[in-house]
Amino acid sequence: MRRYSIRSVSNMNSPPSSIKRYNYFSQLVINNSVLTAVVLTGTIFLLKAAQLGPTQLLAWFHSVRHAHLFSVTFLAIALGTLYLMQRSRSVYLVDYACFRHTSDCRIPLASFVEHARQVPSTDDKSIQFMKRMLENSGIGDQSYLPTATHYIPPSHTLSDARDEAEQVMFSSIDDLFARTGISPEAVDIVVTNCTVFSPVPSLADMIVSKYKLRSDVRSVHISGMGCSAGMIAVEAVKSLLQVAPQGAHALVVSTEIVSFLKFYTGRNLSMLLPNVLFRMGGAAVLLSTSRSKSRFKLMHTARTITAAQDRSYQCAFQQEDDKGEVGVNLSRDLVAVAGDTLQANITAIGSLVLPLSEQLQFVLSLIACKLLMNRKMKPYVPDFRMAFEHFCIHAGGRAVIDAVQRSLRLSDEDVEPSRMTLHRFGNTSSSSVWYELGYIDAKVRMRKGDRVWMIGFGSGFKCNSVVWQCIQSHSNLDGPWADCIHRYPVGTTKVAR
Repeated sequence: MRRYSIRSVSNMNSPPSSIKRYNYFSQLVINNSVLTAVVLTGTIFLLKAAQLGPTQLLAWFHSVRHAHLFSVTFLAIALGTLYLMQRSRSVYLVDYACFRHTSDCRIPLASFVEHARQVPSTDDKSIQFMKRMLENSGIGDQSYLPTATHYIPPSHTLSDARDEAEQVMFSSIDDLFARTGISPEAVDIVVTNCTVFSPVPSLADMIVSKYKLRSDVRSVHISGMGCSAGMIAVEAVKSLLQVAPQGAHALVVSTEIVSFLKFYTGRNLSMLLPNVLFRMGGAAVLLSTSRSKSRFKLMHTARTITAAQDRSYQCAFQQEDDKGEVGVNLSRDLVAVAGDTLQANITAIGSLVLPLSEQLQFVLSLIACKLLMNRKMKPYVPDFRMAFEHFCIHAGGRAVIDAVQRSLRLSDEDVEPSRMTLHRFGNTSSSSVWYELGYIDAKVRMRKGDRVWMIGFGSGFKCNSVVWQCIQSHSNLDGPWADCIHRYPVGTTKVAR
Protein backbone atom coordinates (compact mmCIF):
# COMPACT_ATOMS: atom_id res chain seq x y z
CA MET A 1 0.00 0.00 0.00
CA ARG A 2 1.33 3.39 -0.96
CA ARG A 3 1.74 5.85 1.90
CA TYR A 4 1.37 9.61 1.79
CA SER A 5 2.62 12.11 4.28
CA ILE A 6 0.24 14.69 5.68
CA ARG A 7 2.02 17.35 3.67
CA SER A 8 1.72 15.44 0.38
CA VAL A 9 -1.97 14.69 0.92
CA SER A 10 -2.73 18.30 1.78
CA ASN A 11 -0.87 19.41 -1.36
CA MET A 12 -2.96 16.98 -3.46
CA ASN A 13 -6.18 18.52 -2.16
CA SER A 14 -5.05 22.15 -2.15
CA PRO A 15 -5.90 24.57 -4.99
CA PRO A 16 -3.22 25.74 -7.43
CA SER A 17 -0.85 28.43 -6.19
CA SER A 18 -2.23 30.98 -8.69
CA ILE A 19 -5.76 30.59 -7.25
CA LYS A 20 -4.41 30.83 -3.69
CA ARG A 21 -2.56 34.05 -4.60
CA TYR A 22 -5.72 35.47 -6.20
CA ASN A 23 -7.82 34.58 -3.12
CA TYR A 24 -5.24 36.12 -0.80
CA PHE A 25 -5.08 39.33 -2.87
CA SER A 26 -8.90 39.64 -3.08
CA GLN A 27 -9.28 39.09 0.68
CA LEU A 28 -6.56 41.68 1.32
CA VAL A 29 -8.36 44.28 -0.81
CA ILE A 30 -11.84 43.55 0.59
CA ASN A 31 -10.74 43.45 4.25
CA ASN A 32 -8.94 46.77 3.81
CA SER A 33 -11.58 48.45 1.66
CA VAL A 34 -11.44 51.75 3.55
CA LEU A 35 -7.67 51.96 3.22
CA THR A 36 -7.94 50.96 -0.45
CA ALA A 37 -10.47 53.75 -1.09
CA VAL A 38 -8.27 56.32 0.68
CA VAL A 39 -5.20 55.25 -1.29
CA LEU A 40 -7.10 55.41 -4.61
CA THR A 41 -8.59 58.82 -3.79
CA GLY A 42 -5.20 60.18 -2.73
CA THR A 43 -3.56 58.82 -5.88
CA ILE A 44 -6.18 60.44 -8.12
CA PHE A 45 -5.77 63.76 -6.29
CA LEU A 46 -1.97 63.69 -6.64
CA LEU A 47 -2.19 62.81 -10.34
CA LYS A 48 -4.64 65.66 -10.91
CA ALA A 49 -2.40 68.08 -8.97
CA ALA A 50 0.62 67.02 -11.04
CA GLN A 51 -1.39 67.54 -14.22
CA LEU A 52 -2.44 71.08 -13.25
CA GLY A 53 1.03 72.20 -12.23
CA PRO A 54 2.12 74.48 -9.35
CA THR A 55 0.84 77.74 -10.88
CA GLN A 56 -2.69 76.51 -11.63
CA LEU A 57 -2.88 74.71 -8.25
CA LEU A 58 -1.99 77.93 -6.34
CA ALA A 59 -4.49 79.88 -8.40
CA TRP A 60 -7.23 77.37 -7.48
CA PHE A 61 -6.40 77.69 -3.76
CA HIS A 62 -6.55 81.51 -3.97
CA SER A 63 -9.96 81.31 -5.66
CA VAL A 64 -11.47 79.39 -2.71
CA ARG A 65 -13.09 81.69 -0.19
CA HIS A 66 -11.61 81.84 3.31
CA ALA A 67 -15.07 81.34 4.80
CA HIS A 68 -15.39 78.01 3.01
CA LEU A 69 -11.98 76.85 4.24
CA PHE A 70 -12.86 77.89 7.79
CA SER A 71 -16.21 76.04 7.61
CA VAL A 72 -14.58 72.85 6.40
CA THR A 73 -11.88 73.00 9.10
CA PHE A 74 -14.39 73.81 11.85
CA LEU A 75 -16.70 70.99 10.74
CA ALA A 76 -13.84 68.46 10.80
CA ILE A 77 -12.78 69.53 14.30
CA ALA A 78 -16.38 69.50 15.57
CA LEU A 79 -17.06 66.02 14.19
CA GLY A 80 -13.80 64.72 15.69
CA THR A 81 -14.64 66.20 19.09
CA LEU A 82 -18.18 64.76 18.99
CA TYR A 83 -16.81 61.31 18.13
CA LEU A 84 -14.35 61.41 21.03
CA MET A 85 -17.08 62.55 23.46
CA GLN A 86 -19.53 59.81 22.46
CA ARG A 87 -16.96 57.00 22.25
CA SER A 88 -17.23 54.64 25.20
CA ARG A 89 -14.22 54.06 27.42
CA SER A 90 -12.04 51.07 26.78
CA VAL A 91 -12.27 48.32 29.40
CA TYR A 92 -9.30 46.12 30.27
CA LEU A 93 -8.75 42.81 32.04
CA VAL A 94 -5.98 43.44 34.55
CA ASP A 95 -5.67 39.76 35.52
CA TYR A 96 -7.64 36.76 36.78
CA ALA A 97 -7.24 33.92 39.28
CA CYS A 98 -8.99 30.55 39.36
CA PHE A 99 -9.75 28.60 42.53
CA ARG A 100 -7.02 26.08 43.26
CA HIS A 101 -8.51 22.93 44.69
CA THR A 102 -7.16 20.90 47.59
CA SER A 103 -6.52 17.17 47.31
CA ASP A 104 -9.04 16.24 50.02
CA CYS A 105 -11.86 17.37 47.70
CA ARG A 106 -10.87 15.11 44.79
CA ILE A 107 -13.58 12.69 43.67
CA PRO A 108 -12.48 9.84 41.38
CA LEU A 109 -15.26 8.45 39.19
CA ALA A 110 -15.27 5.12 41.04
CA SER A 111 -15.63 6.93 44.38
CA PHE A 112 -18.50 9.00 43.00
CA VAL A 113 -20.39 5.87 41.94
CA GLU A 114 -19.68 4.12 45.25
CA HIS A 115 -20.90 7.14 47.24
CA ALA A 116 -24.04 7.31 45.11
CA ARG A 117 -24.77 3.67 45.96
CA GLN A 118 -24.80 4.58 49.65
CA VAL A 119 -27.36 7.35 49.23
CA PRO A 120 -30.77 6.21 50.49
CA SER A 121 -33.57 5.88 47.90
CA THR A 122 -31.16 5.73 44.94
CA ASP A 123 -32.02 2.60 42.93
CA ASP A 124 -29.80 0.45 40.71
CA LYS A 125 -31.25 1.89 37.49
CA SER A 126 -30.26 5.41 38.54
CA ILE A 127 -26.78 4.21 39.57
CA GLN A 128 -26.21 2.50 36.23
CA PHE A 129 -27.42 5.56 34.34
CA MET A 130 -25.10 7.92 36.23
CA LYS A 131 -22.20 5.50 35.81
CA ARG A 132 -22.76 5.35 32.04
CA MET A 133 -23.05 9.13 31.82
CA LEU A 134 -19.83 9.55 33.82
CA GLU A 135 -17.94 7.21 31.51
CA ASN A 136 -19.09 9.22 28.48
CA SER A 137 -18.92 12.66 30.09
CA GLY A 138 -15.30 13.49 29.32
CA ILE A 139 -14.61 14.12 33.04
CA GLY A 140 -11.49 12.48 34.45
CA ASP A 141 -10.50 11.24 37.92
CA GLN A 142 -9.08 14.57 39.08
CA SER A 143 -12.23 16.70 39.42
CA TYR A 144 -13.43 18.00 42.79
CA LEU A 145 -16.52 18.23 44.97
CA PRO A 146 -16.82 20.18 48.24
CA THR A 147 -16.15 18.37 51.51
CA ALA A 148 -19.80 18.25 52.56
CA THR A 149 -20.75 16.21 49.48
CA HIS A 150 -18.21 13.51 50.41
CA TYR A 151 -20.29 12.59 53.44
CA ILE A 152 -22.60 9.58 53.30
CA PRO A 153 -25.29 10.70 52.86
CA PRO A 154 -24.11 14.04 51.39
CA SER A 155 -24.76 17.18 53.42
CA HIS A 156 -26.41 20.15 51.68
CA THR A 157 -27.11 22.61 54.48
CA LEU A 158 -26.97 26.40 54.27
CA SER A 159 -23.89 26.32 56.48
CA ASP A 160 -22.15 23.92 54.07
CA ALA A 161 -22.93 26.22 51.16
CA ARG A 162 -21.57 29.27 53.00
CA ASP A 163 -18.37 27.39 53.84
CA GLU A 164 -17.85 26.40 50.21
CA ALA A 165 -18.58 29.94 49.00
CA GLU A 166 -16.04 31.43 51.40
CA GLN A 167 -13.41 28.85 50.47
CA VAL A 168 -13.80 29.30 46.72
CA MET A 169 -14.30 33.07 46.57
CA PHE A 170 -11.87 34.25 49.22
CA SER A 171 -8.94 32.08 48.11
CA SER A 172 -9.44 33.16 44.47
CA ILE A 173 -9.63 36.84 45.45
CA ASP A 174 -6.53 36.51 47.68
CA ASP A 175 -4.59 35.08 44.72
CA LEU A 176 -5.86 37.86 42.46
CA PHE A 177 -4.86 40.66 44.83
CA ALA A 178 -1.43 39.08 45.33
CA ARG A 179 -0.92 38.73 41.58
CA THR A 180 -2.03 42.24 40.62
CA GLY A 181 -0.75 44.15 43.64
CA ILE A 182 -4.14 45.90 43.88
CA SER A 183 -5.36 46.59 47.42
CA PRO A 184 -9.02 46.03 48.42
CA GLU A 185 -9.39 49.81 48.96
CA ALA A 186 -8.88 50.32 45.22
CA VAL A 187 -11.96 48.26 44.30
CA ASP A 188 -14.87 50.45 43.15
CA ILE A 189 -17.30 47.77 41.85
CA VAL A 190 -18.07 44.20 42.94
CA VAL A 191 -20.17 41.87 40.78
CA THR A 192 -20.75 38.24 41.79
CA ASN A 193 -22.70 35.51 40.02
CA CYS A 194 -24.01 32.17 41.24
CA THR A 195 -27.13 30.51 39.89
CA VAL A 196 -28.70 28.46 42.69
CA PHE A 197 -27.12 29.85 45.87
CA SER A 198 -28.40 33.34 46.65
CA PRO A 199 -28.09 33.85 50.42
CA VAL A 200 -28.95 36.85 52.57
CA PRO A 201 -26.66 38.84 52.78
CA SER A 202 -25.56 38.25 49.18
CA LEU A 203 -22.25 36.84 47.97
CA ALA A 204 -21.20 40.37 47.01
CA ASP A 205 -21.92 41.50 50.58
CA MET A 206 -19.80 38.63 51.91
CA ILE A 207 -16.85 39.97 49.90
CA VAL A 208 -17.42 43.55 51.08
CA SER A 209 -17.51 42.33 54.69
CA LYS A 210 -14.44 40.09 54.38
CA TYR A 211 -12.16 42.65 52.70
CA LYS A 212 -13.63 45.75 54.41
CA LEU A 213 -14.30 47.50 51.11
CA ARG A 214 -15.26 51.15 50.97
CA SER A 215 -18.81 52.16 51.87
CA ASP A 216 -19.39 53.67 48.41
CA VAL A 217 -18.49 50.47 46.52
CA ARG A 218 -21.13 49.40 43.99
CA SER A 219 -22.12 45.78 44.61
CA VAL A 220 -24.29 43.56 42.39
CA HIS A 221 -25.18 39.87 42.64
CA ILE A 222 -26.49 37.93 39.62
CA SER A 223 -28.45 34.73 40.29
CA GLY A 224 -30.53 32.26 38.28
CA MET A 225 -28.76 33.02 34.99
CA GLY A 226 -27.03 29.68 34.46
CA CYS A 227 -23.52 28.87 33.27
CA SER A 228 -23.28 31.95 31.03
CA ALA A 229 -23.64 34.34 33.97
CA GLY A 230 -19.90 34.97 34.06
CA MET A 231 -20.11 36.58 30.62
CA ILE A 232 -23.16 38.58 31.75
CA ALA A 233 -21.17 39.79 34.77
CA VAL A 234 -18.38 41.04 32.48
CA GLU A 235 -20.89 42.97 30.36
CA ALA A 236 -22.52 44.43 33.49
CA VAL A 237 -19.12 45.61 34.74
CA LYS A 238 -18.40 47.12 31.32
CA SER A 239 -21.52 49.29 31.67
CA LEU A 240 -20.76 50.24 35.28
CA LEU A 241 -17.19 51.25 34.45
CA GLN A 242 -18.45 53.67 31.80
CA VAL A 243 -19.96 55.91 34.51
CA ALA A 244 -17.24 55.35 37.13
CA PRO A 245 -14.19 57.62 37.49
CA GLN A 246 -11.39 56.98 35.01
CA GLY A 247 -9.06 54.24 36.25
CA ALA A 248 -11.71 52.59 38.46
CA HIS A 249 -11.35 48.88 39.30
CA ALA A 250 -14.11 46.26 39.19
CA LEU A 251 -13.97 42.82 40.79
CA VAL A 252 -15.96 39.97 39.19
CA VAL A 253 -16.33 36.66 41.04
CA SER A 254 -17.95 33.75 39.16
CA THR A 255 -18.80 30.47 40.84
CA GLU A 256 -21.43 27.77 41.39
CA ILE A 257 -21.87 26.48 44.94
CA VAL A 258 -22.26 22.72 44.51
CA SER A 259 -23.06 22.15 48.20
CA PHE A 260 -26.40 23.86 47.60
CA LEU A 261 -27.16 21.73 44.55
CA LYS A 262 -29.06 19.01 46.40
CA PHE A 263 -28.06 15.54 45.19
CA TYR A 264 -31.11 14.40 43.24
CA THR A 265 -32.24 10.93 44.32
CA GLY A 266 -35.40 10.58 42.25
CA ARG A 267 -36.11 8.44 39.20
CA ASN A 268 -36.17 11.12 36.47
CA LEU A 269 -33.06 10.37 34.40
CA SER A 270 -32.86 13.90 32.94
CA MET A 271 -32.70 15.30 36.46
CA LEU A 272 -29.82 12.97 37.37
CA LEU A 273 -27.46 14.60 34.85
CA PRO A 274 -26.51 17.61 37.05
CA ASN A 275 -25.34 15.11 39.71
CA VAL A 276 -22.84 13.83 37.17
CA LEU A 277 -21.65 17.01 35.45
CA PHE A 278 -21.24 19.81 38.00
CA ARG A 279 -18.04 20.23 40.01
CA MET A 280 -16.49 22.68 42.45
CA GLY A 281 -14.75 25.78 41.05
CA GLY A 282 -14.65 29.54 40.77
CA ALA A 283 -12.72 32.51 39.41
CA ALA A 284 -11.95 36.09 40.42
CA VAL A 285 -11.38 38.68 37.68
CA LEU A 286 -10.17 42.27 37.94
CA LEU A 287 -11.23 44.78 35.26
CA SER A 288 -10.42 48.45 34.88
CA THR A 289 -10.57 51.42 32.52
CA SER A 290 -6.82 51.85 33.01
CA ARG A 291 -4.55 50.13 30.49
CA SER A 292 -1.61 50.17 32.89
CA LYS A 293 -0.57 46.66 33.98
CA SER A 294 -3.54 45.11 32.15
CA ARG A 295 -3.20 41.89 30.18
CA PHE A 296 -6.23 42.02 27.86
CA LYS A 297 -8.47 44.60 26.24
CA LEU A 298 -12.22 43.95 26.10
CA MET A 299 -13.15 44.21 22.42
CA HIS A 300 -16.77 43.06 22.10
CA THR A 301 -19.67 41.49 23.99
CA ALA A 302 -22.77 39.88 22.48
CA ARG A 303 -25.78 38.36 24.26
CA THR A 304 -28.50 36.16 22.80
CA ILE A 305 -31.55 34.83 24.67
CA THR A 306 -34.26 32.58 23.21
CA ALA A 307 -36.54 32.29 26.26
CA ALA A 308 -39.49 33.42 24.14
CA GLN A 309 -39.54 29.88 22.72
CA ASP A 310 -40.98 27.27 25.09
CA ARG A 311 -38.49 24.59 24.05
CA SER A 312 -35.57 26.89 24.87
CA TYR A 313 -37.08 28.16 28.12
CA GLN A 314 -37.69 24.65 29.46
CA CYS A 315 -34.51 22.87 28.30
CA ALA A 316 -32.73 23.55 31.63
CA PHE A 317 -35.46 23.88 34.23
CA GLN A 318 -35.43 23.60 38.03
CA GLN A 319 -38.53 21.72 39.12
CA GLU A 320 -40.05 19.00 41.27
CA ASP A 321 -40.60 15.50 39.94
CA ASP A 322 -43.77 13.50 40.49
CA LYS A 323 -42.53 12.49 43.98
CA GLY A 324 -41.76 16.06 45.05
CA GLU A 325 -37.97 15.73 44.68
CA VAL A 326 -36.34 18.99 43.53
CA GLY A 327 -33.73 19.00 40.78
CA VAL A 328 -32.67 20.56 37.49
CA ASN A 329 -34.17 18.91 34.43
CA LEU A 330 -31.85 18.94 31.41
CA SER A 331 -34.03 18.06 28.44
CA ARG A 332 -32.97 16.07 25.39
CA ASP A 333 -33.36 19.24 23.32
CA LEU A 334 -30.48 20.92 25.18
CA VAL A 335 -27.79 20.37 22.54
CA ALA A 336 -30.12 21.31 19.67
CA VAL A 337 -31.27 24.46 21.50
CA ALA A 338 -27.65 25.37 22.28
CA GLY A 339 -26.82 25.01 18.58
CA ASP A 340 -29.71 27.25 17.49
CA THR A 341 -28.84 29.89 20.10
CA LEU A 342 -25.18 29.72 19.09
CA GLN A 343 -26.13 30.38 15.46
CA ALA A 344 -28.03 33.51 16.51
CA ASN A 345 -25.11 34.64 18.68
CA ILE A 346 -22.44 34.13 16.03
CA THR A 347 -24.55 36.17 13.61
CA ALA A 348 -24.35 39.05 16.09
CA ILE A 349 -20.67 38.64 16.95
CA GLY A 350 -19.64 37.79 13.38
CA SER A 351 -20.48 41.24 12.05
CA LEU A 352 -18.14 42.71 14.69
CA VAL A 353 -15.12 40.44 14.35
CA LEU A 354 -15.06 38.68 10.97
CA PRO A 355 -13.05 40.04 8.05
CA LEU A 356 -15.22 41.67 5.39
CA SER A 357 -14.36 38.91 2.91
CA GLU A 358 -15.88 36.26 5.20
CA GLN A 359 -18.98 38.39 5.81
CA LEU A 360 -19.49 38.86 2.06
CA GLN A 361 -19.19 35.13 1.38
CA PHE A 362 -21.74 34.41 4.10
CA VAL A 363 -24.23 37.01 2.80
CA LEU A 364 -23.86 35.86 -0.82
CA SER A 365 -24.37 32.21 0.13
CA LEU A 366 -27.44 33.17 2.18
CA ILE A 367 -28.91 35.04 -0.79
CA ALA A 368 -28.16 32.08 -3.05
CA CYS A 369 -29.97 29.71 -0.68
CA LYS A 370 -33.03 31.98 -0.62
CA LEU A 371 -33.14 32.49 -4.38
CA LEU A 372 -32.55 28.85 -5.33
CA MET A 373 -34.97 27.60 -2.64
CA ASN A 374 -32.71 24.57 -2.17
CA ARG A 375 -33.17 23.11 1.31
CA LYS A 376 -30.12 20.88 0.93
CA MET A 377 -27.90 23.87 0.24
CA LYS A 378 -26.55 25.32 3.48
CA PRO A 379 -25.21 28.86 3.98
CA TYR A 380 -21.46 29.31 4.04
CA VAL A 381 -19.99 28.90 7.52
CA PRO A 382 -17.44 31.69 8.12
CA ASP A 383 -13.96 30.69 9.19
CA PHE A 384 -13.78 32.15 12.69
CA ARG A 385 -10.13 31.15 12.93
CA MET A 386 -9.44 34.20 10.77
CA ALA A 387 -10.84 36.33 13.61
CA PHE A 388 -9.54 34.47 16.69
CA GLU A 389 -6.41 32.65 17.77
CA HIS A 390 -7.98 31.06 20.87
CA PHE A 391 -11.42 29.68 21.78
CA CYS A 392 -12.79 29.23 25.31
CA ILE A 393 -16.04 27.29 24.93
CA HIS A 394 -18.01 26.62 28.11
CA ALA A 395 -17.10 23.12 29.31
CA GLY A 396 -20.71 22.16 29.94
CA GLY A 397 -20.27 18.63 28.63
CA ARG A 398 -18.73 16.65 25.81
CA ALA A 399 -21.85 16.92 23.63
CA VAL A 400 -21.90 20.72 23.89
CA ILE A 401 -18.22 21.04 22.94
CA ASP A 402 -18.71 18.61 20.04
CA ALA A 403 -21.69 20.60 18.76
CA VAL A 404 -19.80 23.91 18.86
CA GLN A 405 -16.78 22.38 17.17
CA ARG A 406 -18.95 21.08 14.33
CA SER A 407 -20.90 24.32 13.99
CA LEU A 408 -17.81 26.52 13.81
CA ARG A 409 -15.66 23.98 11.94
CA LEU A 410 -12.93 24.18 14.56
CA SER A 411 -9.94 21.89 14.82
CA ASP A 412 -9.18 19.60 17.77
CA GLU A 413 -6.45 22.01 18.81
CA ASP A 414 -8.95 24.90 18.86
CA VAL A 415 -11.21 23.10 21.35
CA GLU A 416 -8.37 21.53 23.33
CA PRO A 417 -8.63 24.01 26.25
CA SER A 418 -12.34 23.22 26.62
CA ARG A 419 -11.94 19.43 26.49
CA MET A 420 -8.99 19.41 28.87
CA THR A 421 -10.80 21.70 31.34
CA LEU A 422 -13.79 19.37 31.28
CA HIS A 423 -11.48 16.39 31.85
CA ARG A 424 -9.50 18.02 34.66
CA PHE A 425 -12.12 20.05 36.53
CA GLY A 426 -15.53 18.98 35.18
CA ASN A 427 -18.31 21.50 34.56
CA THR A 428 -17.51 24.37 36.94
CA SER A 429 -20.37 26.42 35.46
CA SER A 430 -19.66 30.10 34.76
CA SER A 431 -15.99 29.86 35.79
CA SER A 432 -15.09 27.16 33.24
CA VAL A 433 -13.99 29.67 30.56
CA TRP A 434 -11.44 31.12 32.99
CA TYR A 435 -9.95 27.68 33.66
CA GLU A 436 -9.69 27.35 29.87
CA LEU A 437 -7.89 30.67 29.60
CA GLY A 438 -5.63 29.39 32.40
CA TYR A 439 -4.88 26.30 30.28
CA ILE A 440 -3.80 28.49 27.34
CA ASP A 441 -1.61 30.52 29.68
CA ALA A 442 -0.08 27.43 31.28
CA LYS A 443 0.79 26.11 27.81
CA VAL A 444 2.44 29.49 27.05
CA ARG A 445 0.40 29.86 23.87
CA MET A 446 -0.81 33.42 24.40
CA ARG A 447 0.98 36.07 22.34
CA LYS A 448 0.60 39.82 22.20
CA GLY A 449 -2.15 40.70 19.73
CA ASP A 450 -3.90 37.31 20.03
CA ARG A 451 -7.69 37.41 20.16
CA VAL A 452 -9.74 35.19 22.49
CA TRP A 453 -13.39 34.26 22.05
CA MET A 454 -15.20 33.21 25.24
CA ILE A 455 -18.55 31.47 24.66
CA GLY A 456 -20.93 30.78 27.54
CA PHE A 457 -24.22 28.87 27.53
CA GLY A 458 -26.88 29.13 30.21
CA SER A 459 -30.48 28.40 31.13
CA GLY A 460 -33.13 30.53 29.54
CA PHE A 461 -31.70 29.64 26.98
CA LYS A 462 -28.74 32.00 26.57
CA CYS A 463 -25.53 32.18 24.58
CA ASN A 464 -23.17 35.01 25.52
CA SER A 465 -19.87 35.98 23.92
CA VAL A 466 -16.94 38.05 25.15
CA VAL A 467 -13.96 38.92 22.95
CA TRP A 468 -10.56 39.86 24.38
CA GLN A 469 -7.30 40.95 22.77
CA CYS A 470 -3.99 40.27 24.49
CA ILE A 471 -1.93 43.41 25.09
CA GLN A 472 0.68 41.84 27.39
CA SER A 473 1.89 38.32 26.67
CA HIS A 474 3.18 37.28 30.10
CA SER A 475 1.41 34.14 31.34
CA ASN A 476 0.06 32.88 34.65
CA LEU A 477 2.18 29.82 35.35
CA ASP A 478 1.17 29.38 39.00
CA GLY A 479 -2.55 28.88 38.45
CA PRO A 480 -4.74 25.77 38.84
CA TRP A 481 -2.85 23.94 36.07
CA ALA A 482 0.61 24.43 37.59
CA ASP A 483 0.90 20.92 39.06
CA CYS A 484 -0.55 18.99 36.12
CA ILE A 485 -0.08 20.90 32.84
CA HIS A 486 2.80 18.60 31.87
CA ARG A 487 0.29 15.72 31.61
CA TYR A 488 -1.96 17.52 29.14
CA PRO A 489 -3.39 17.17 26.59
CA VAL A 490 -4.66 13.67 27.25
CA GLY A 491 -6.77 11.40 25.10
CA THR A 492 -10.44 11.11 25.93
CA THR A 493 -12.71 8.23 25.04
CA LYS A 494 -15.41 8.67 22.44
CA VAL A 495 -19.07 8.85 23.32
CA ALA A 496 -20.86 5.53 23.01
CA ARG A 497 -23.28 5.56 20.06
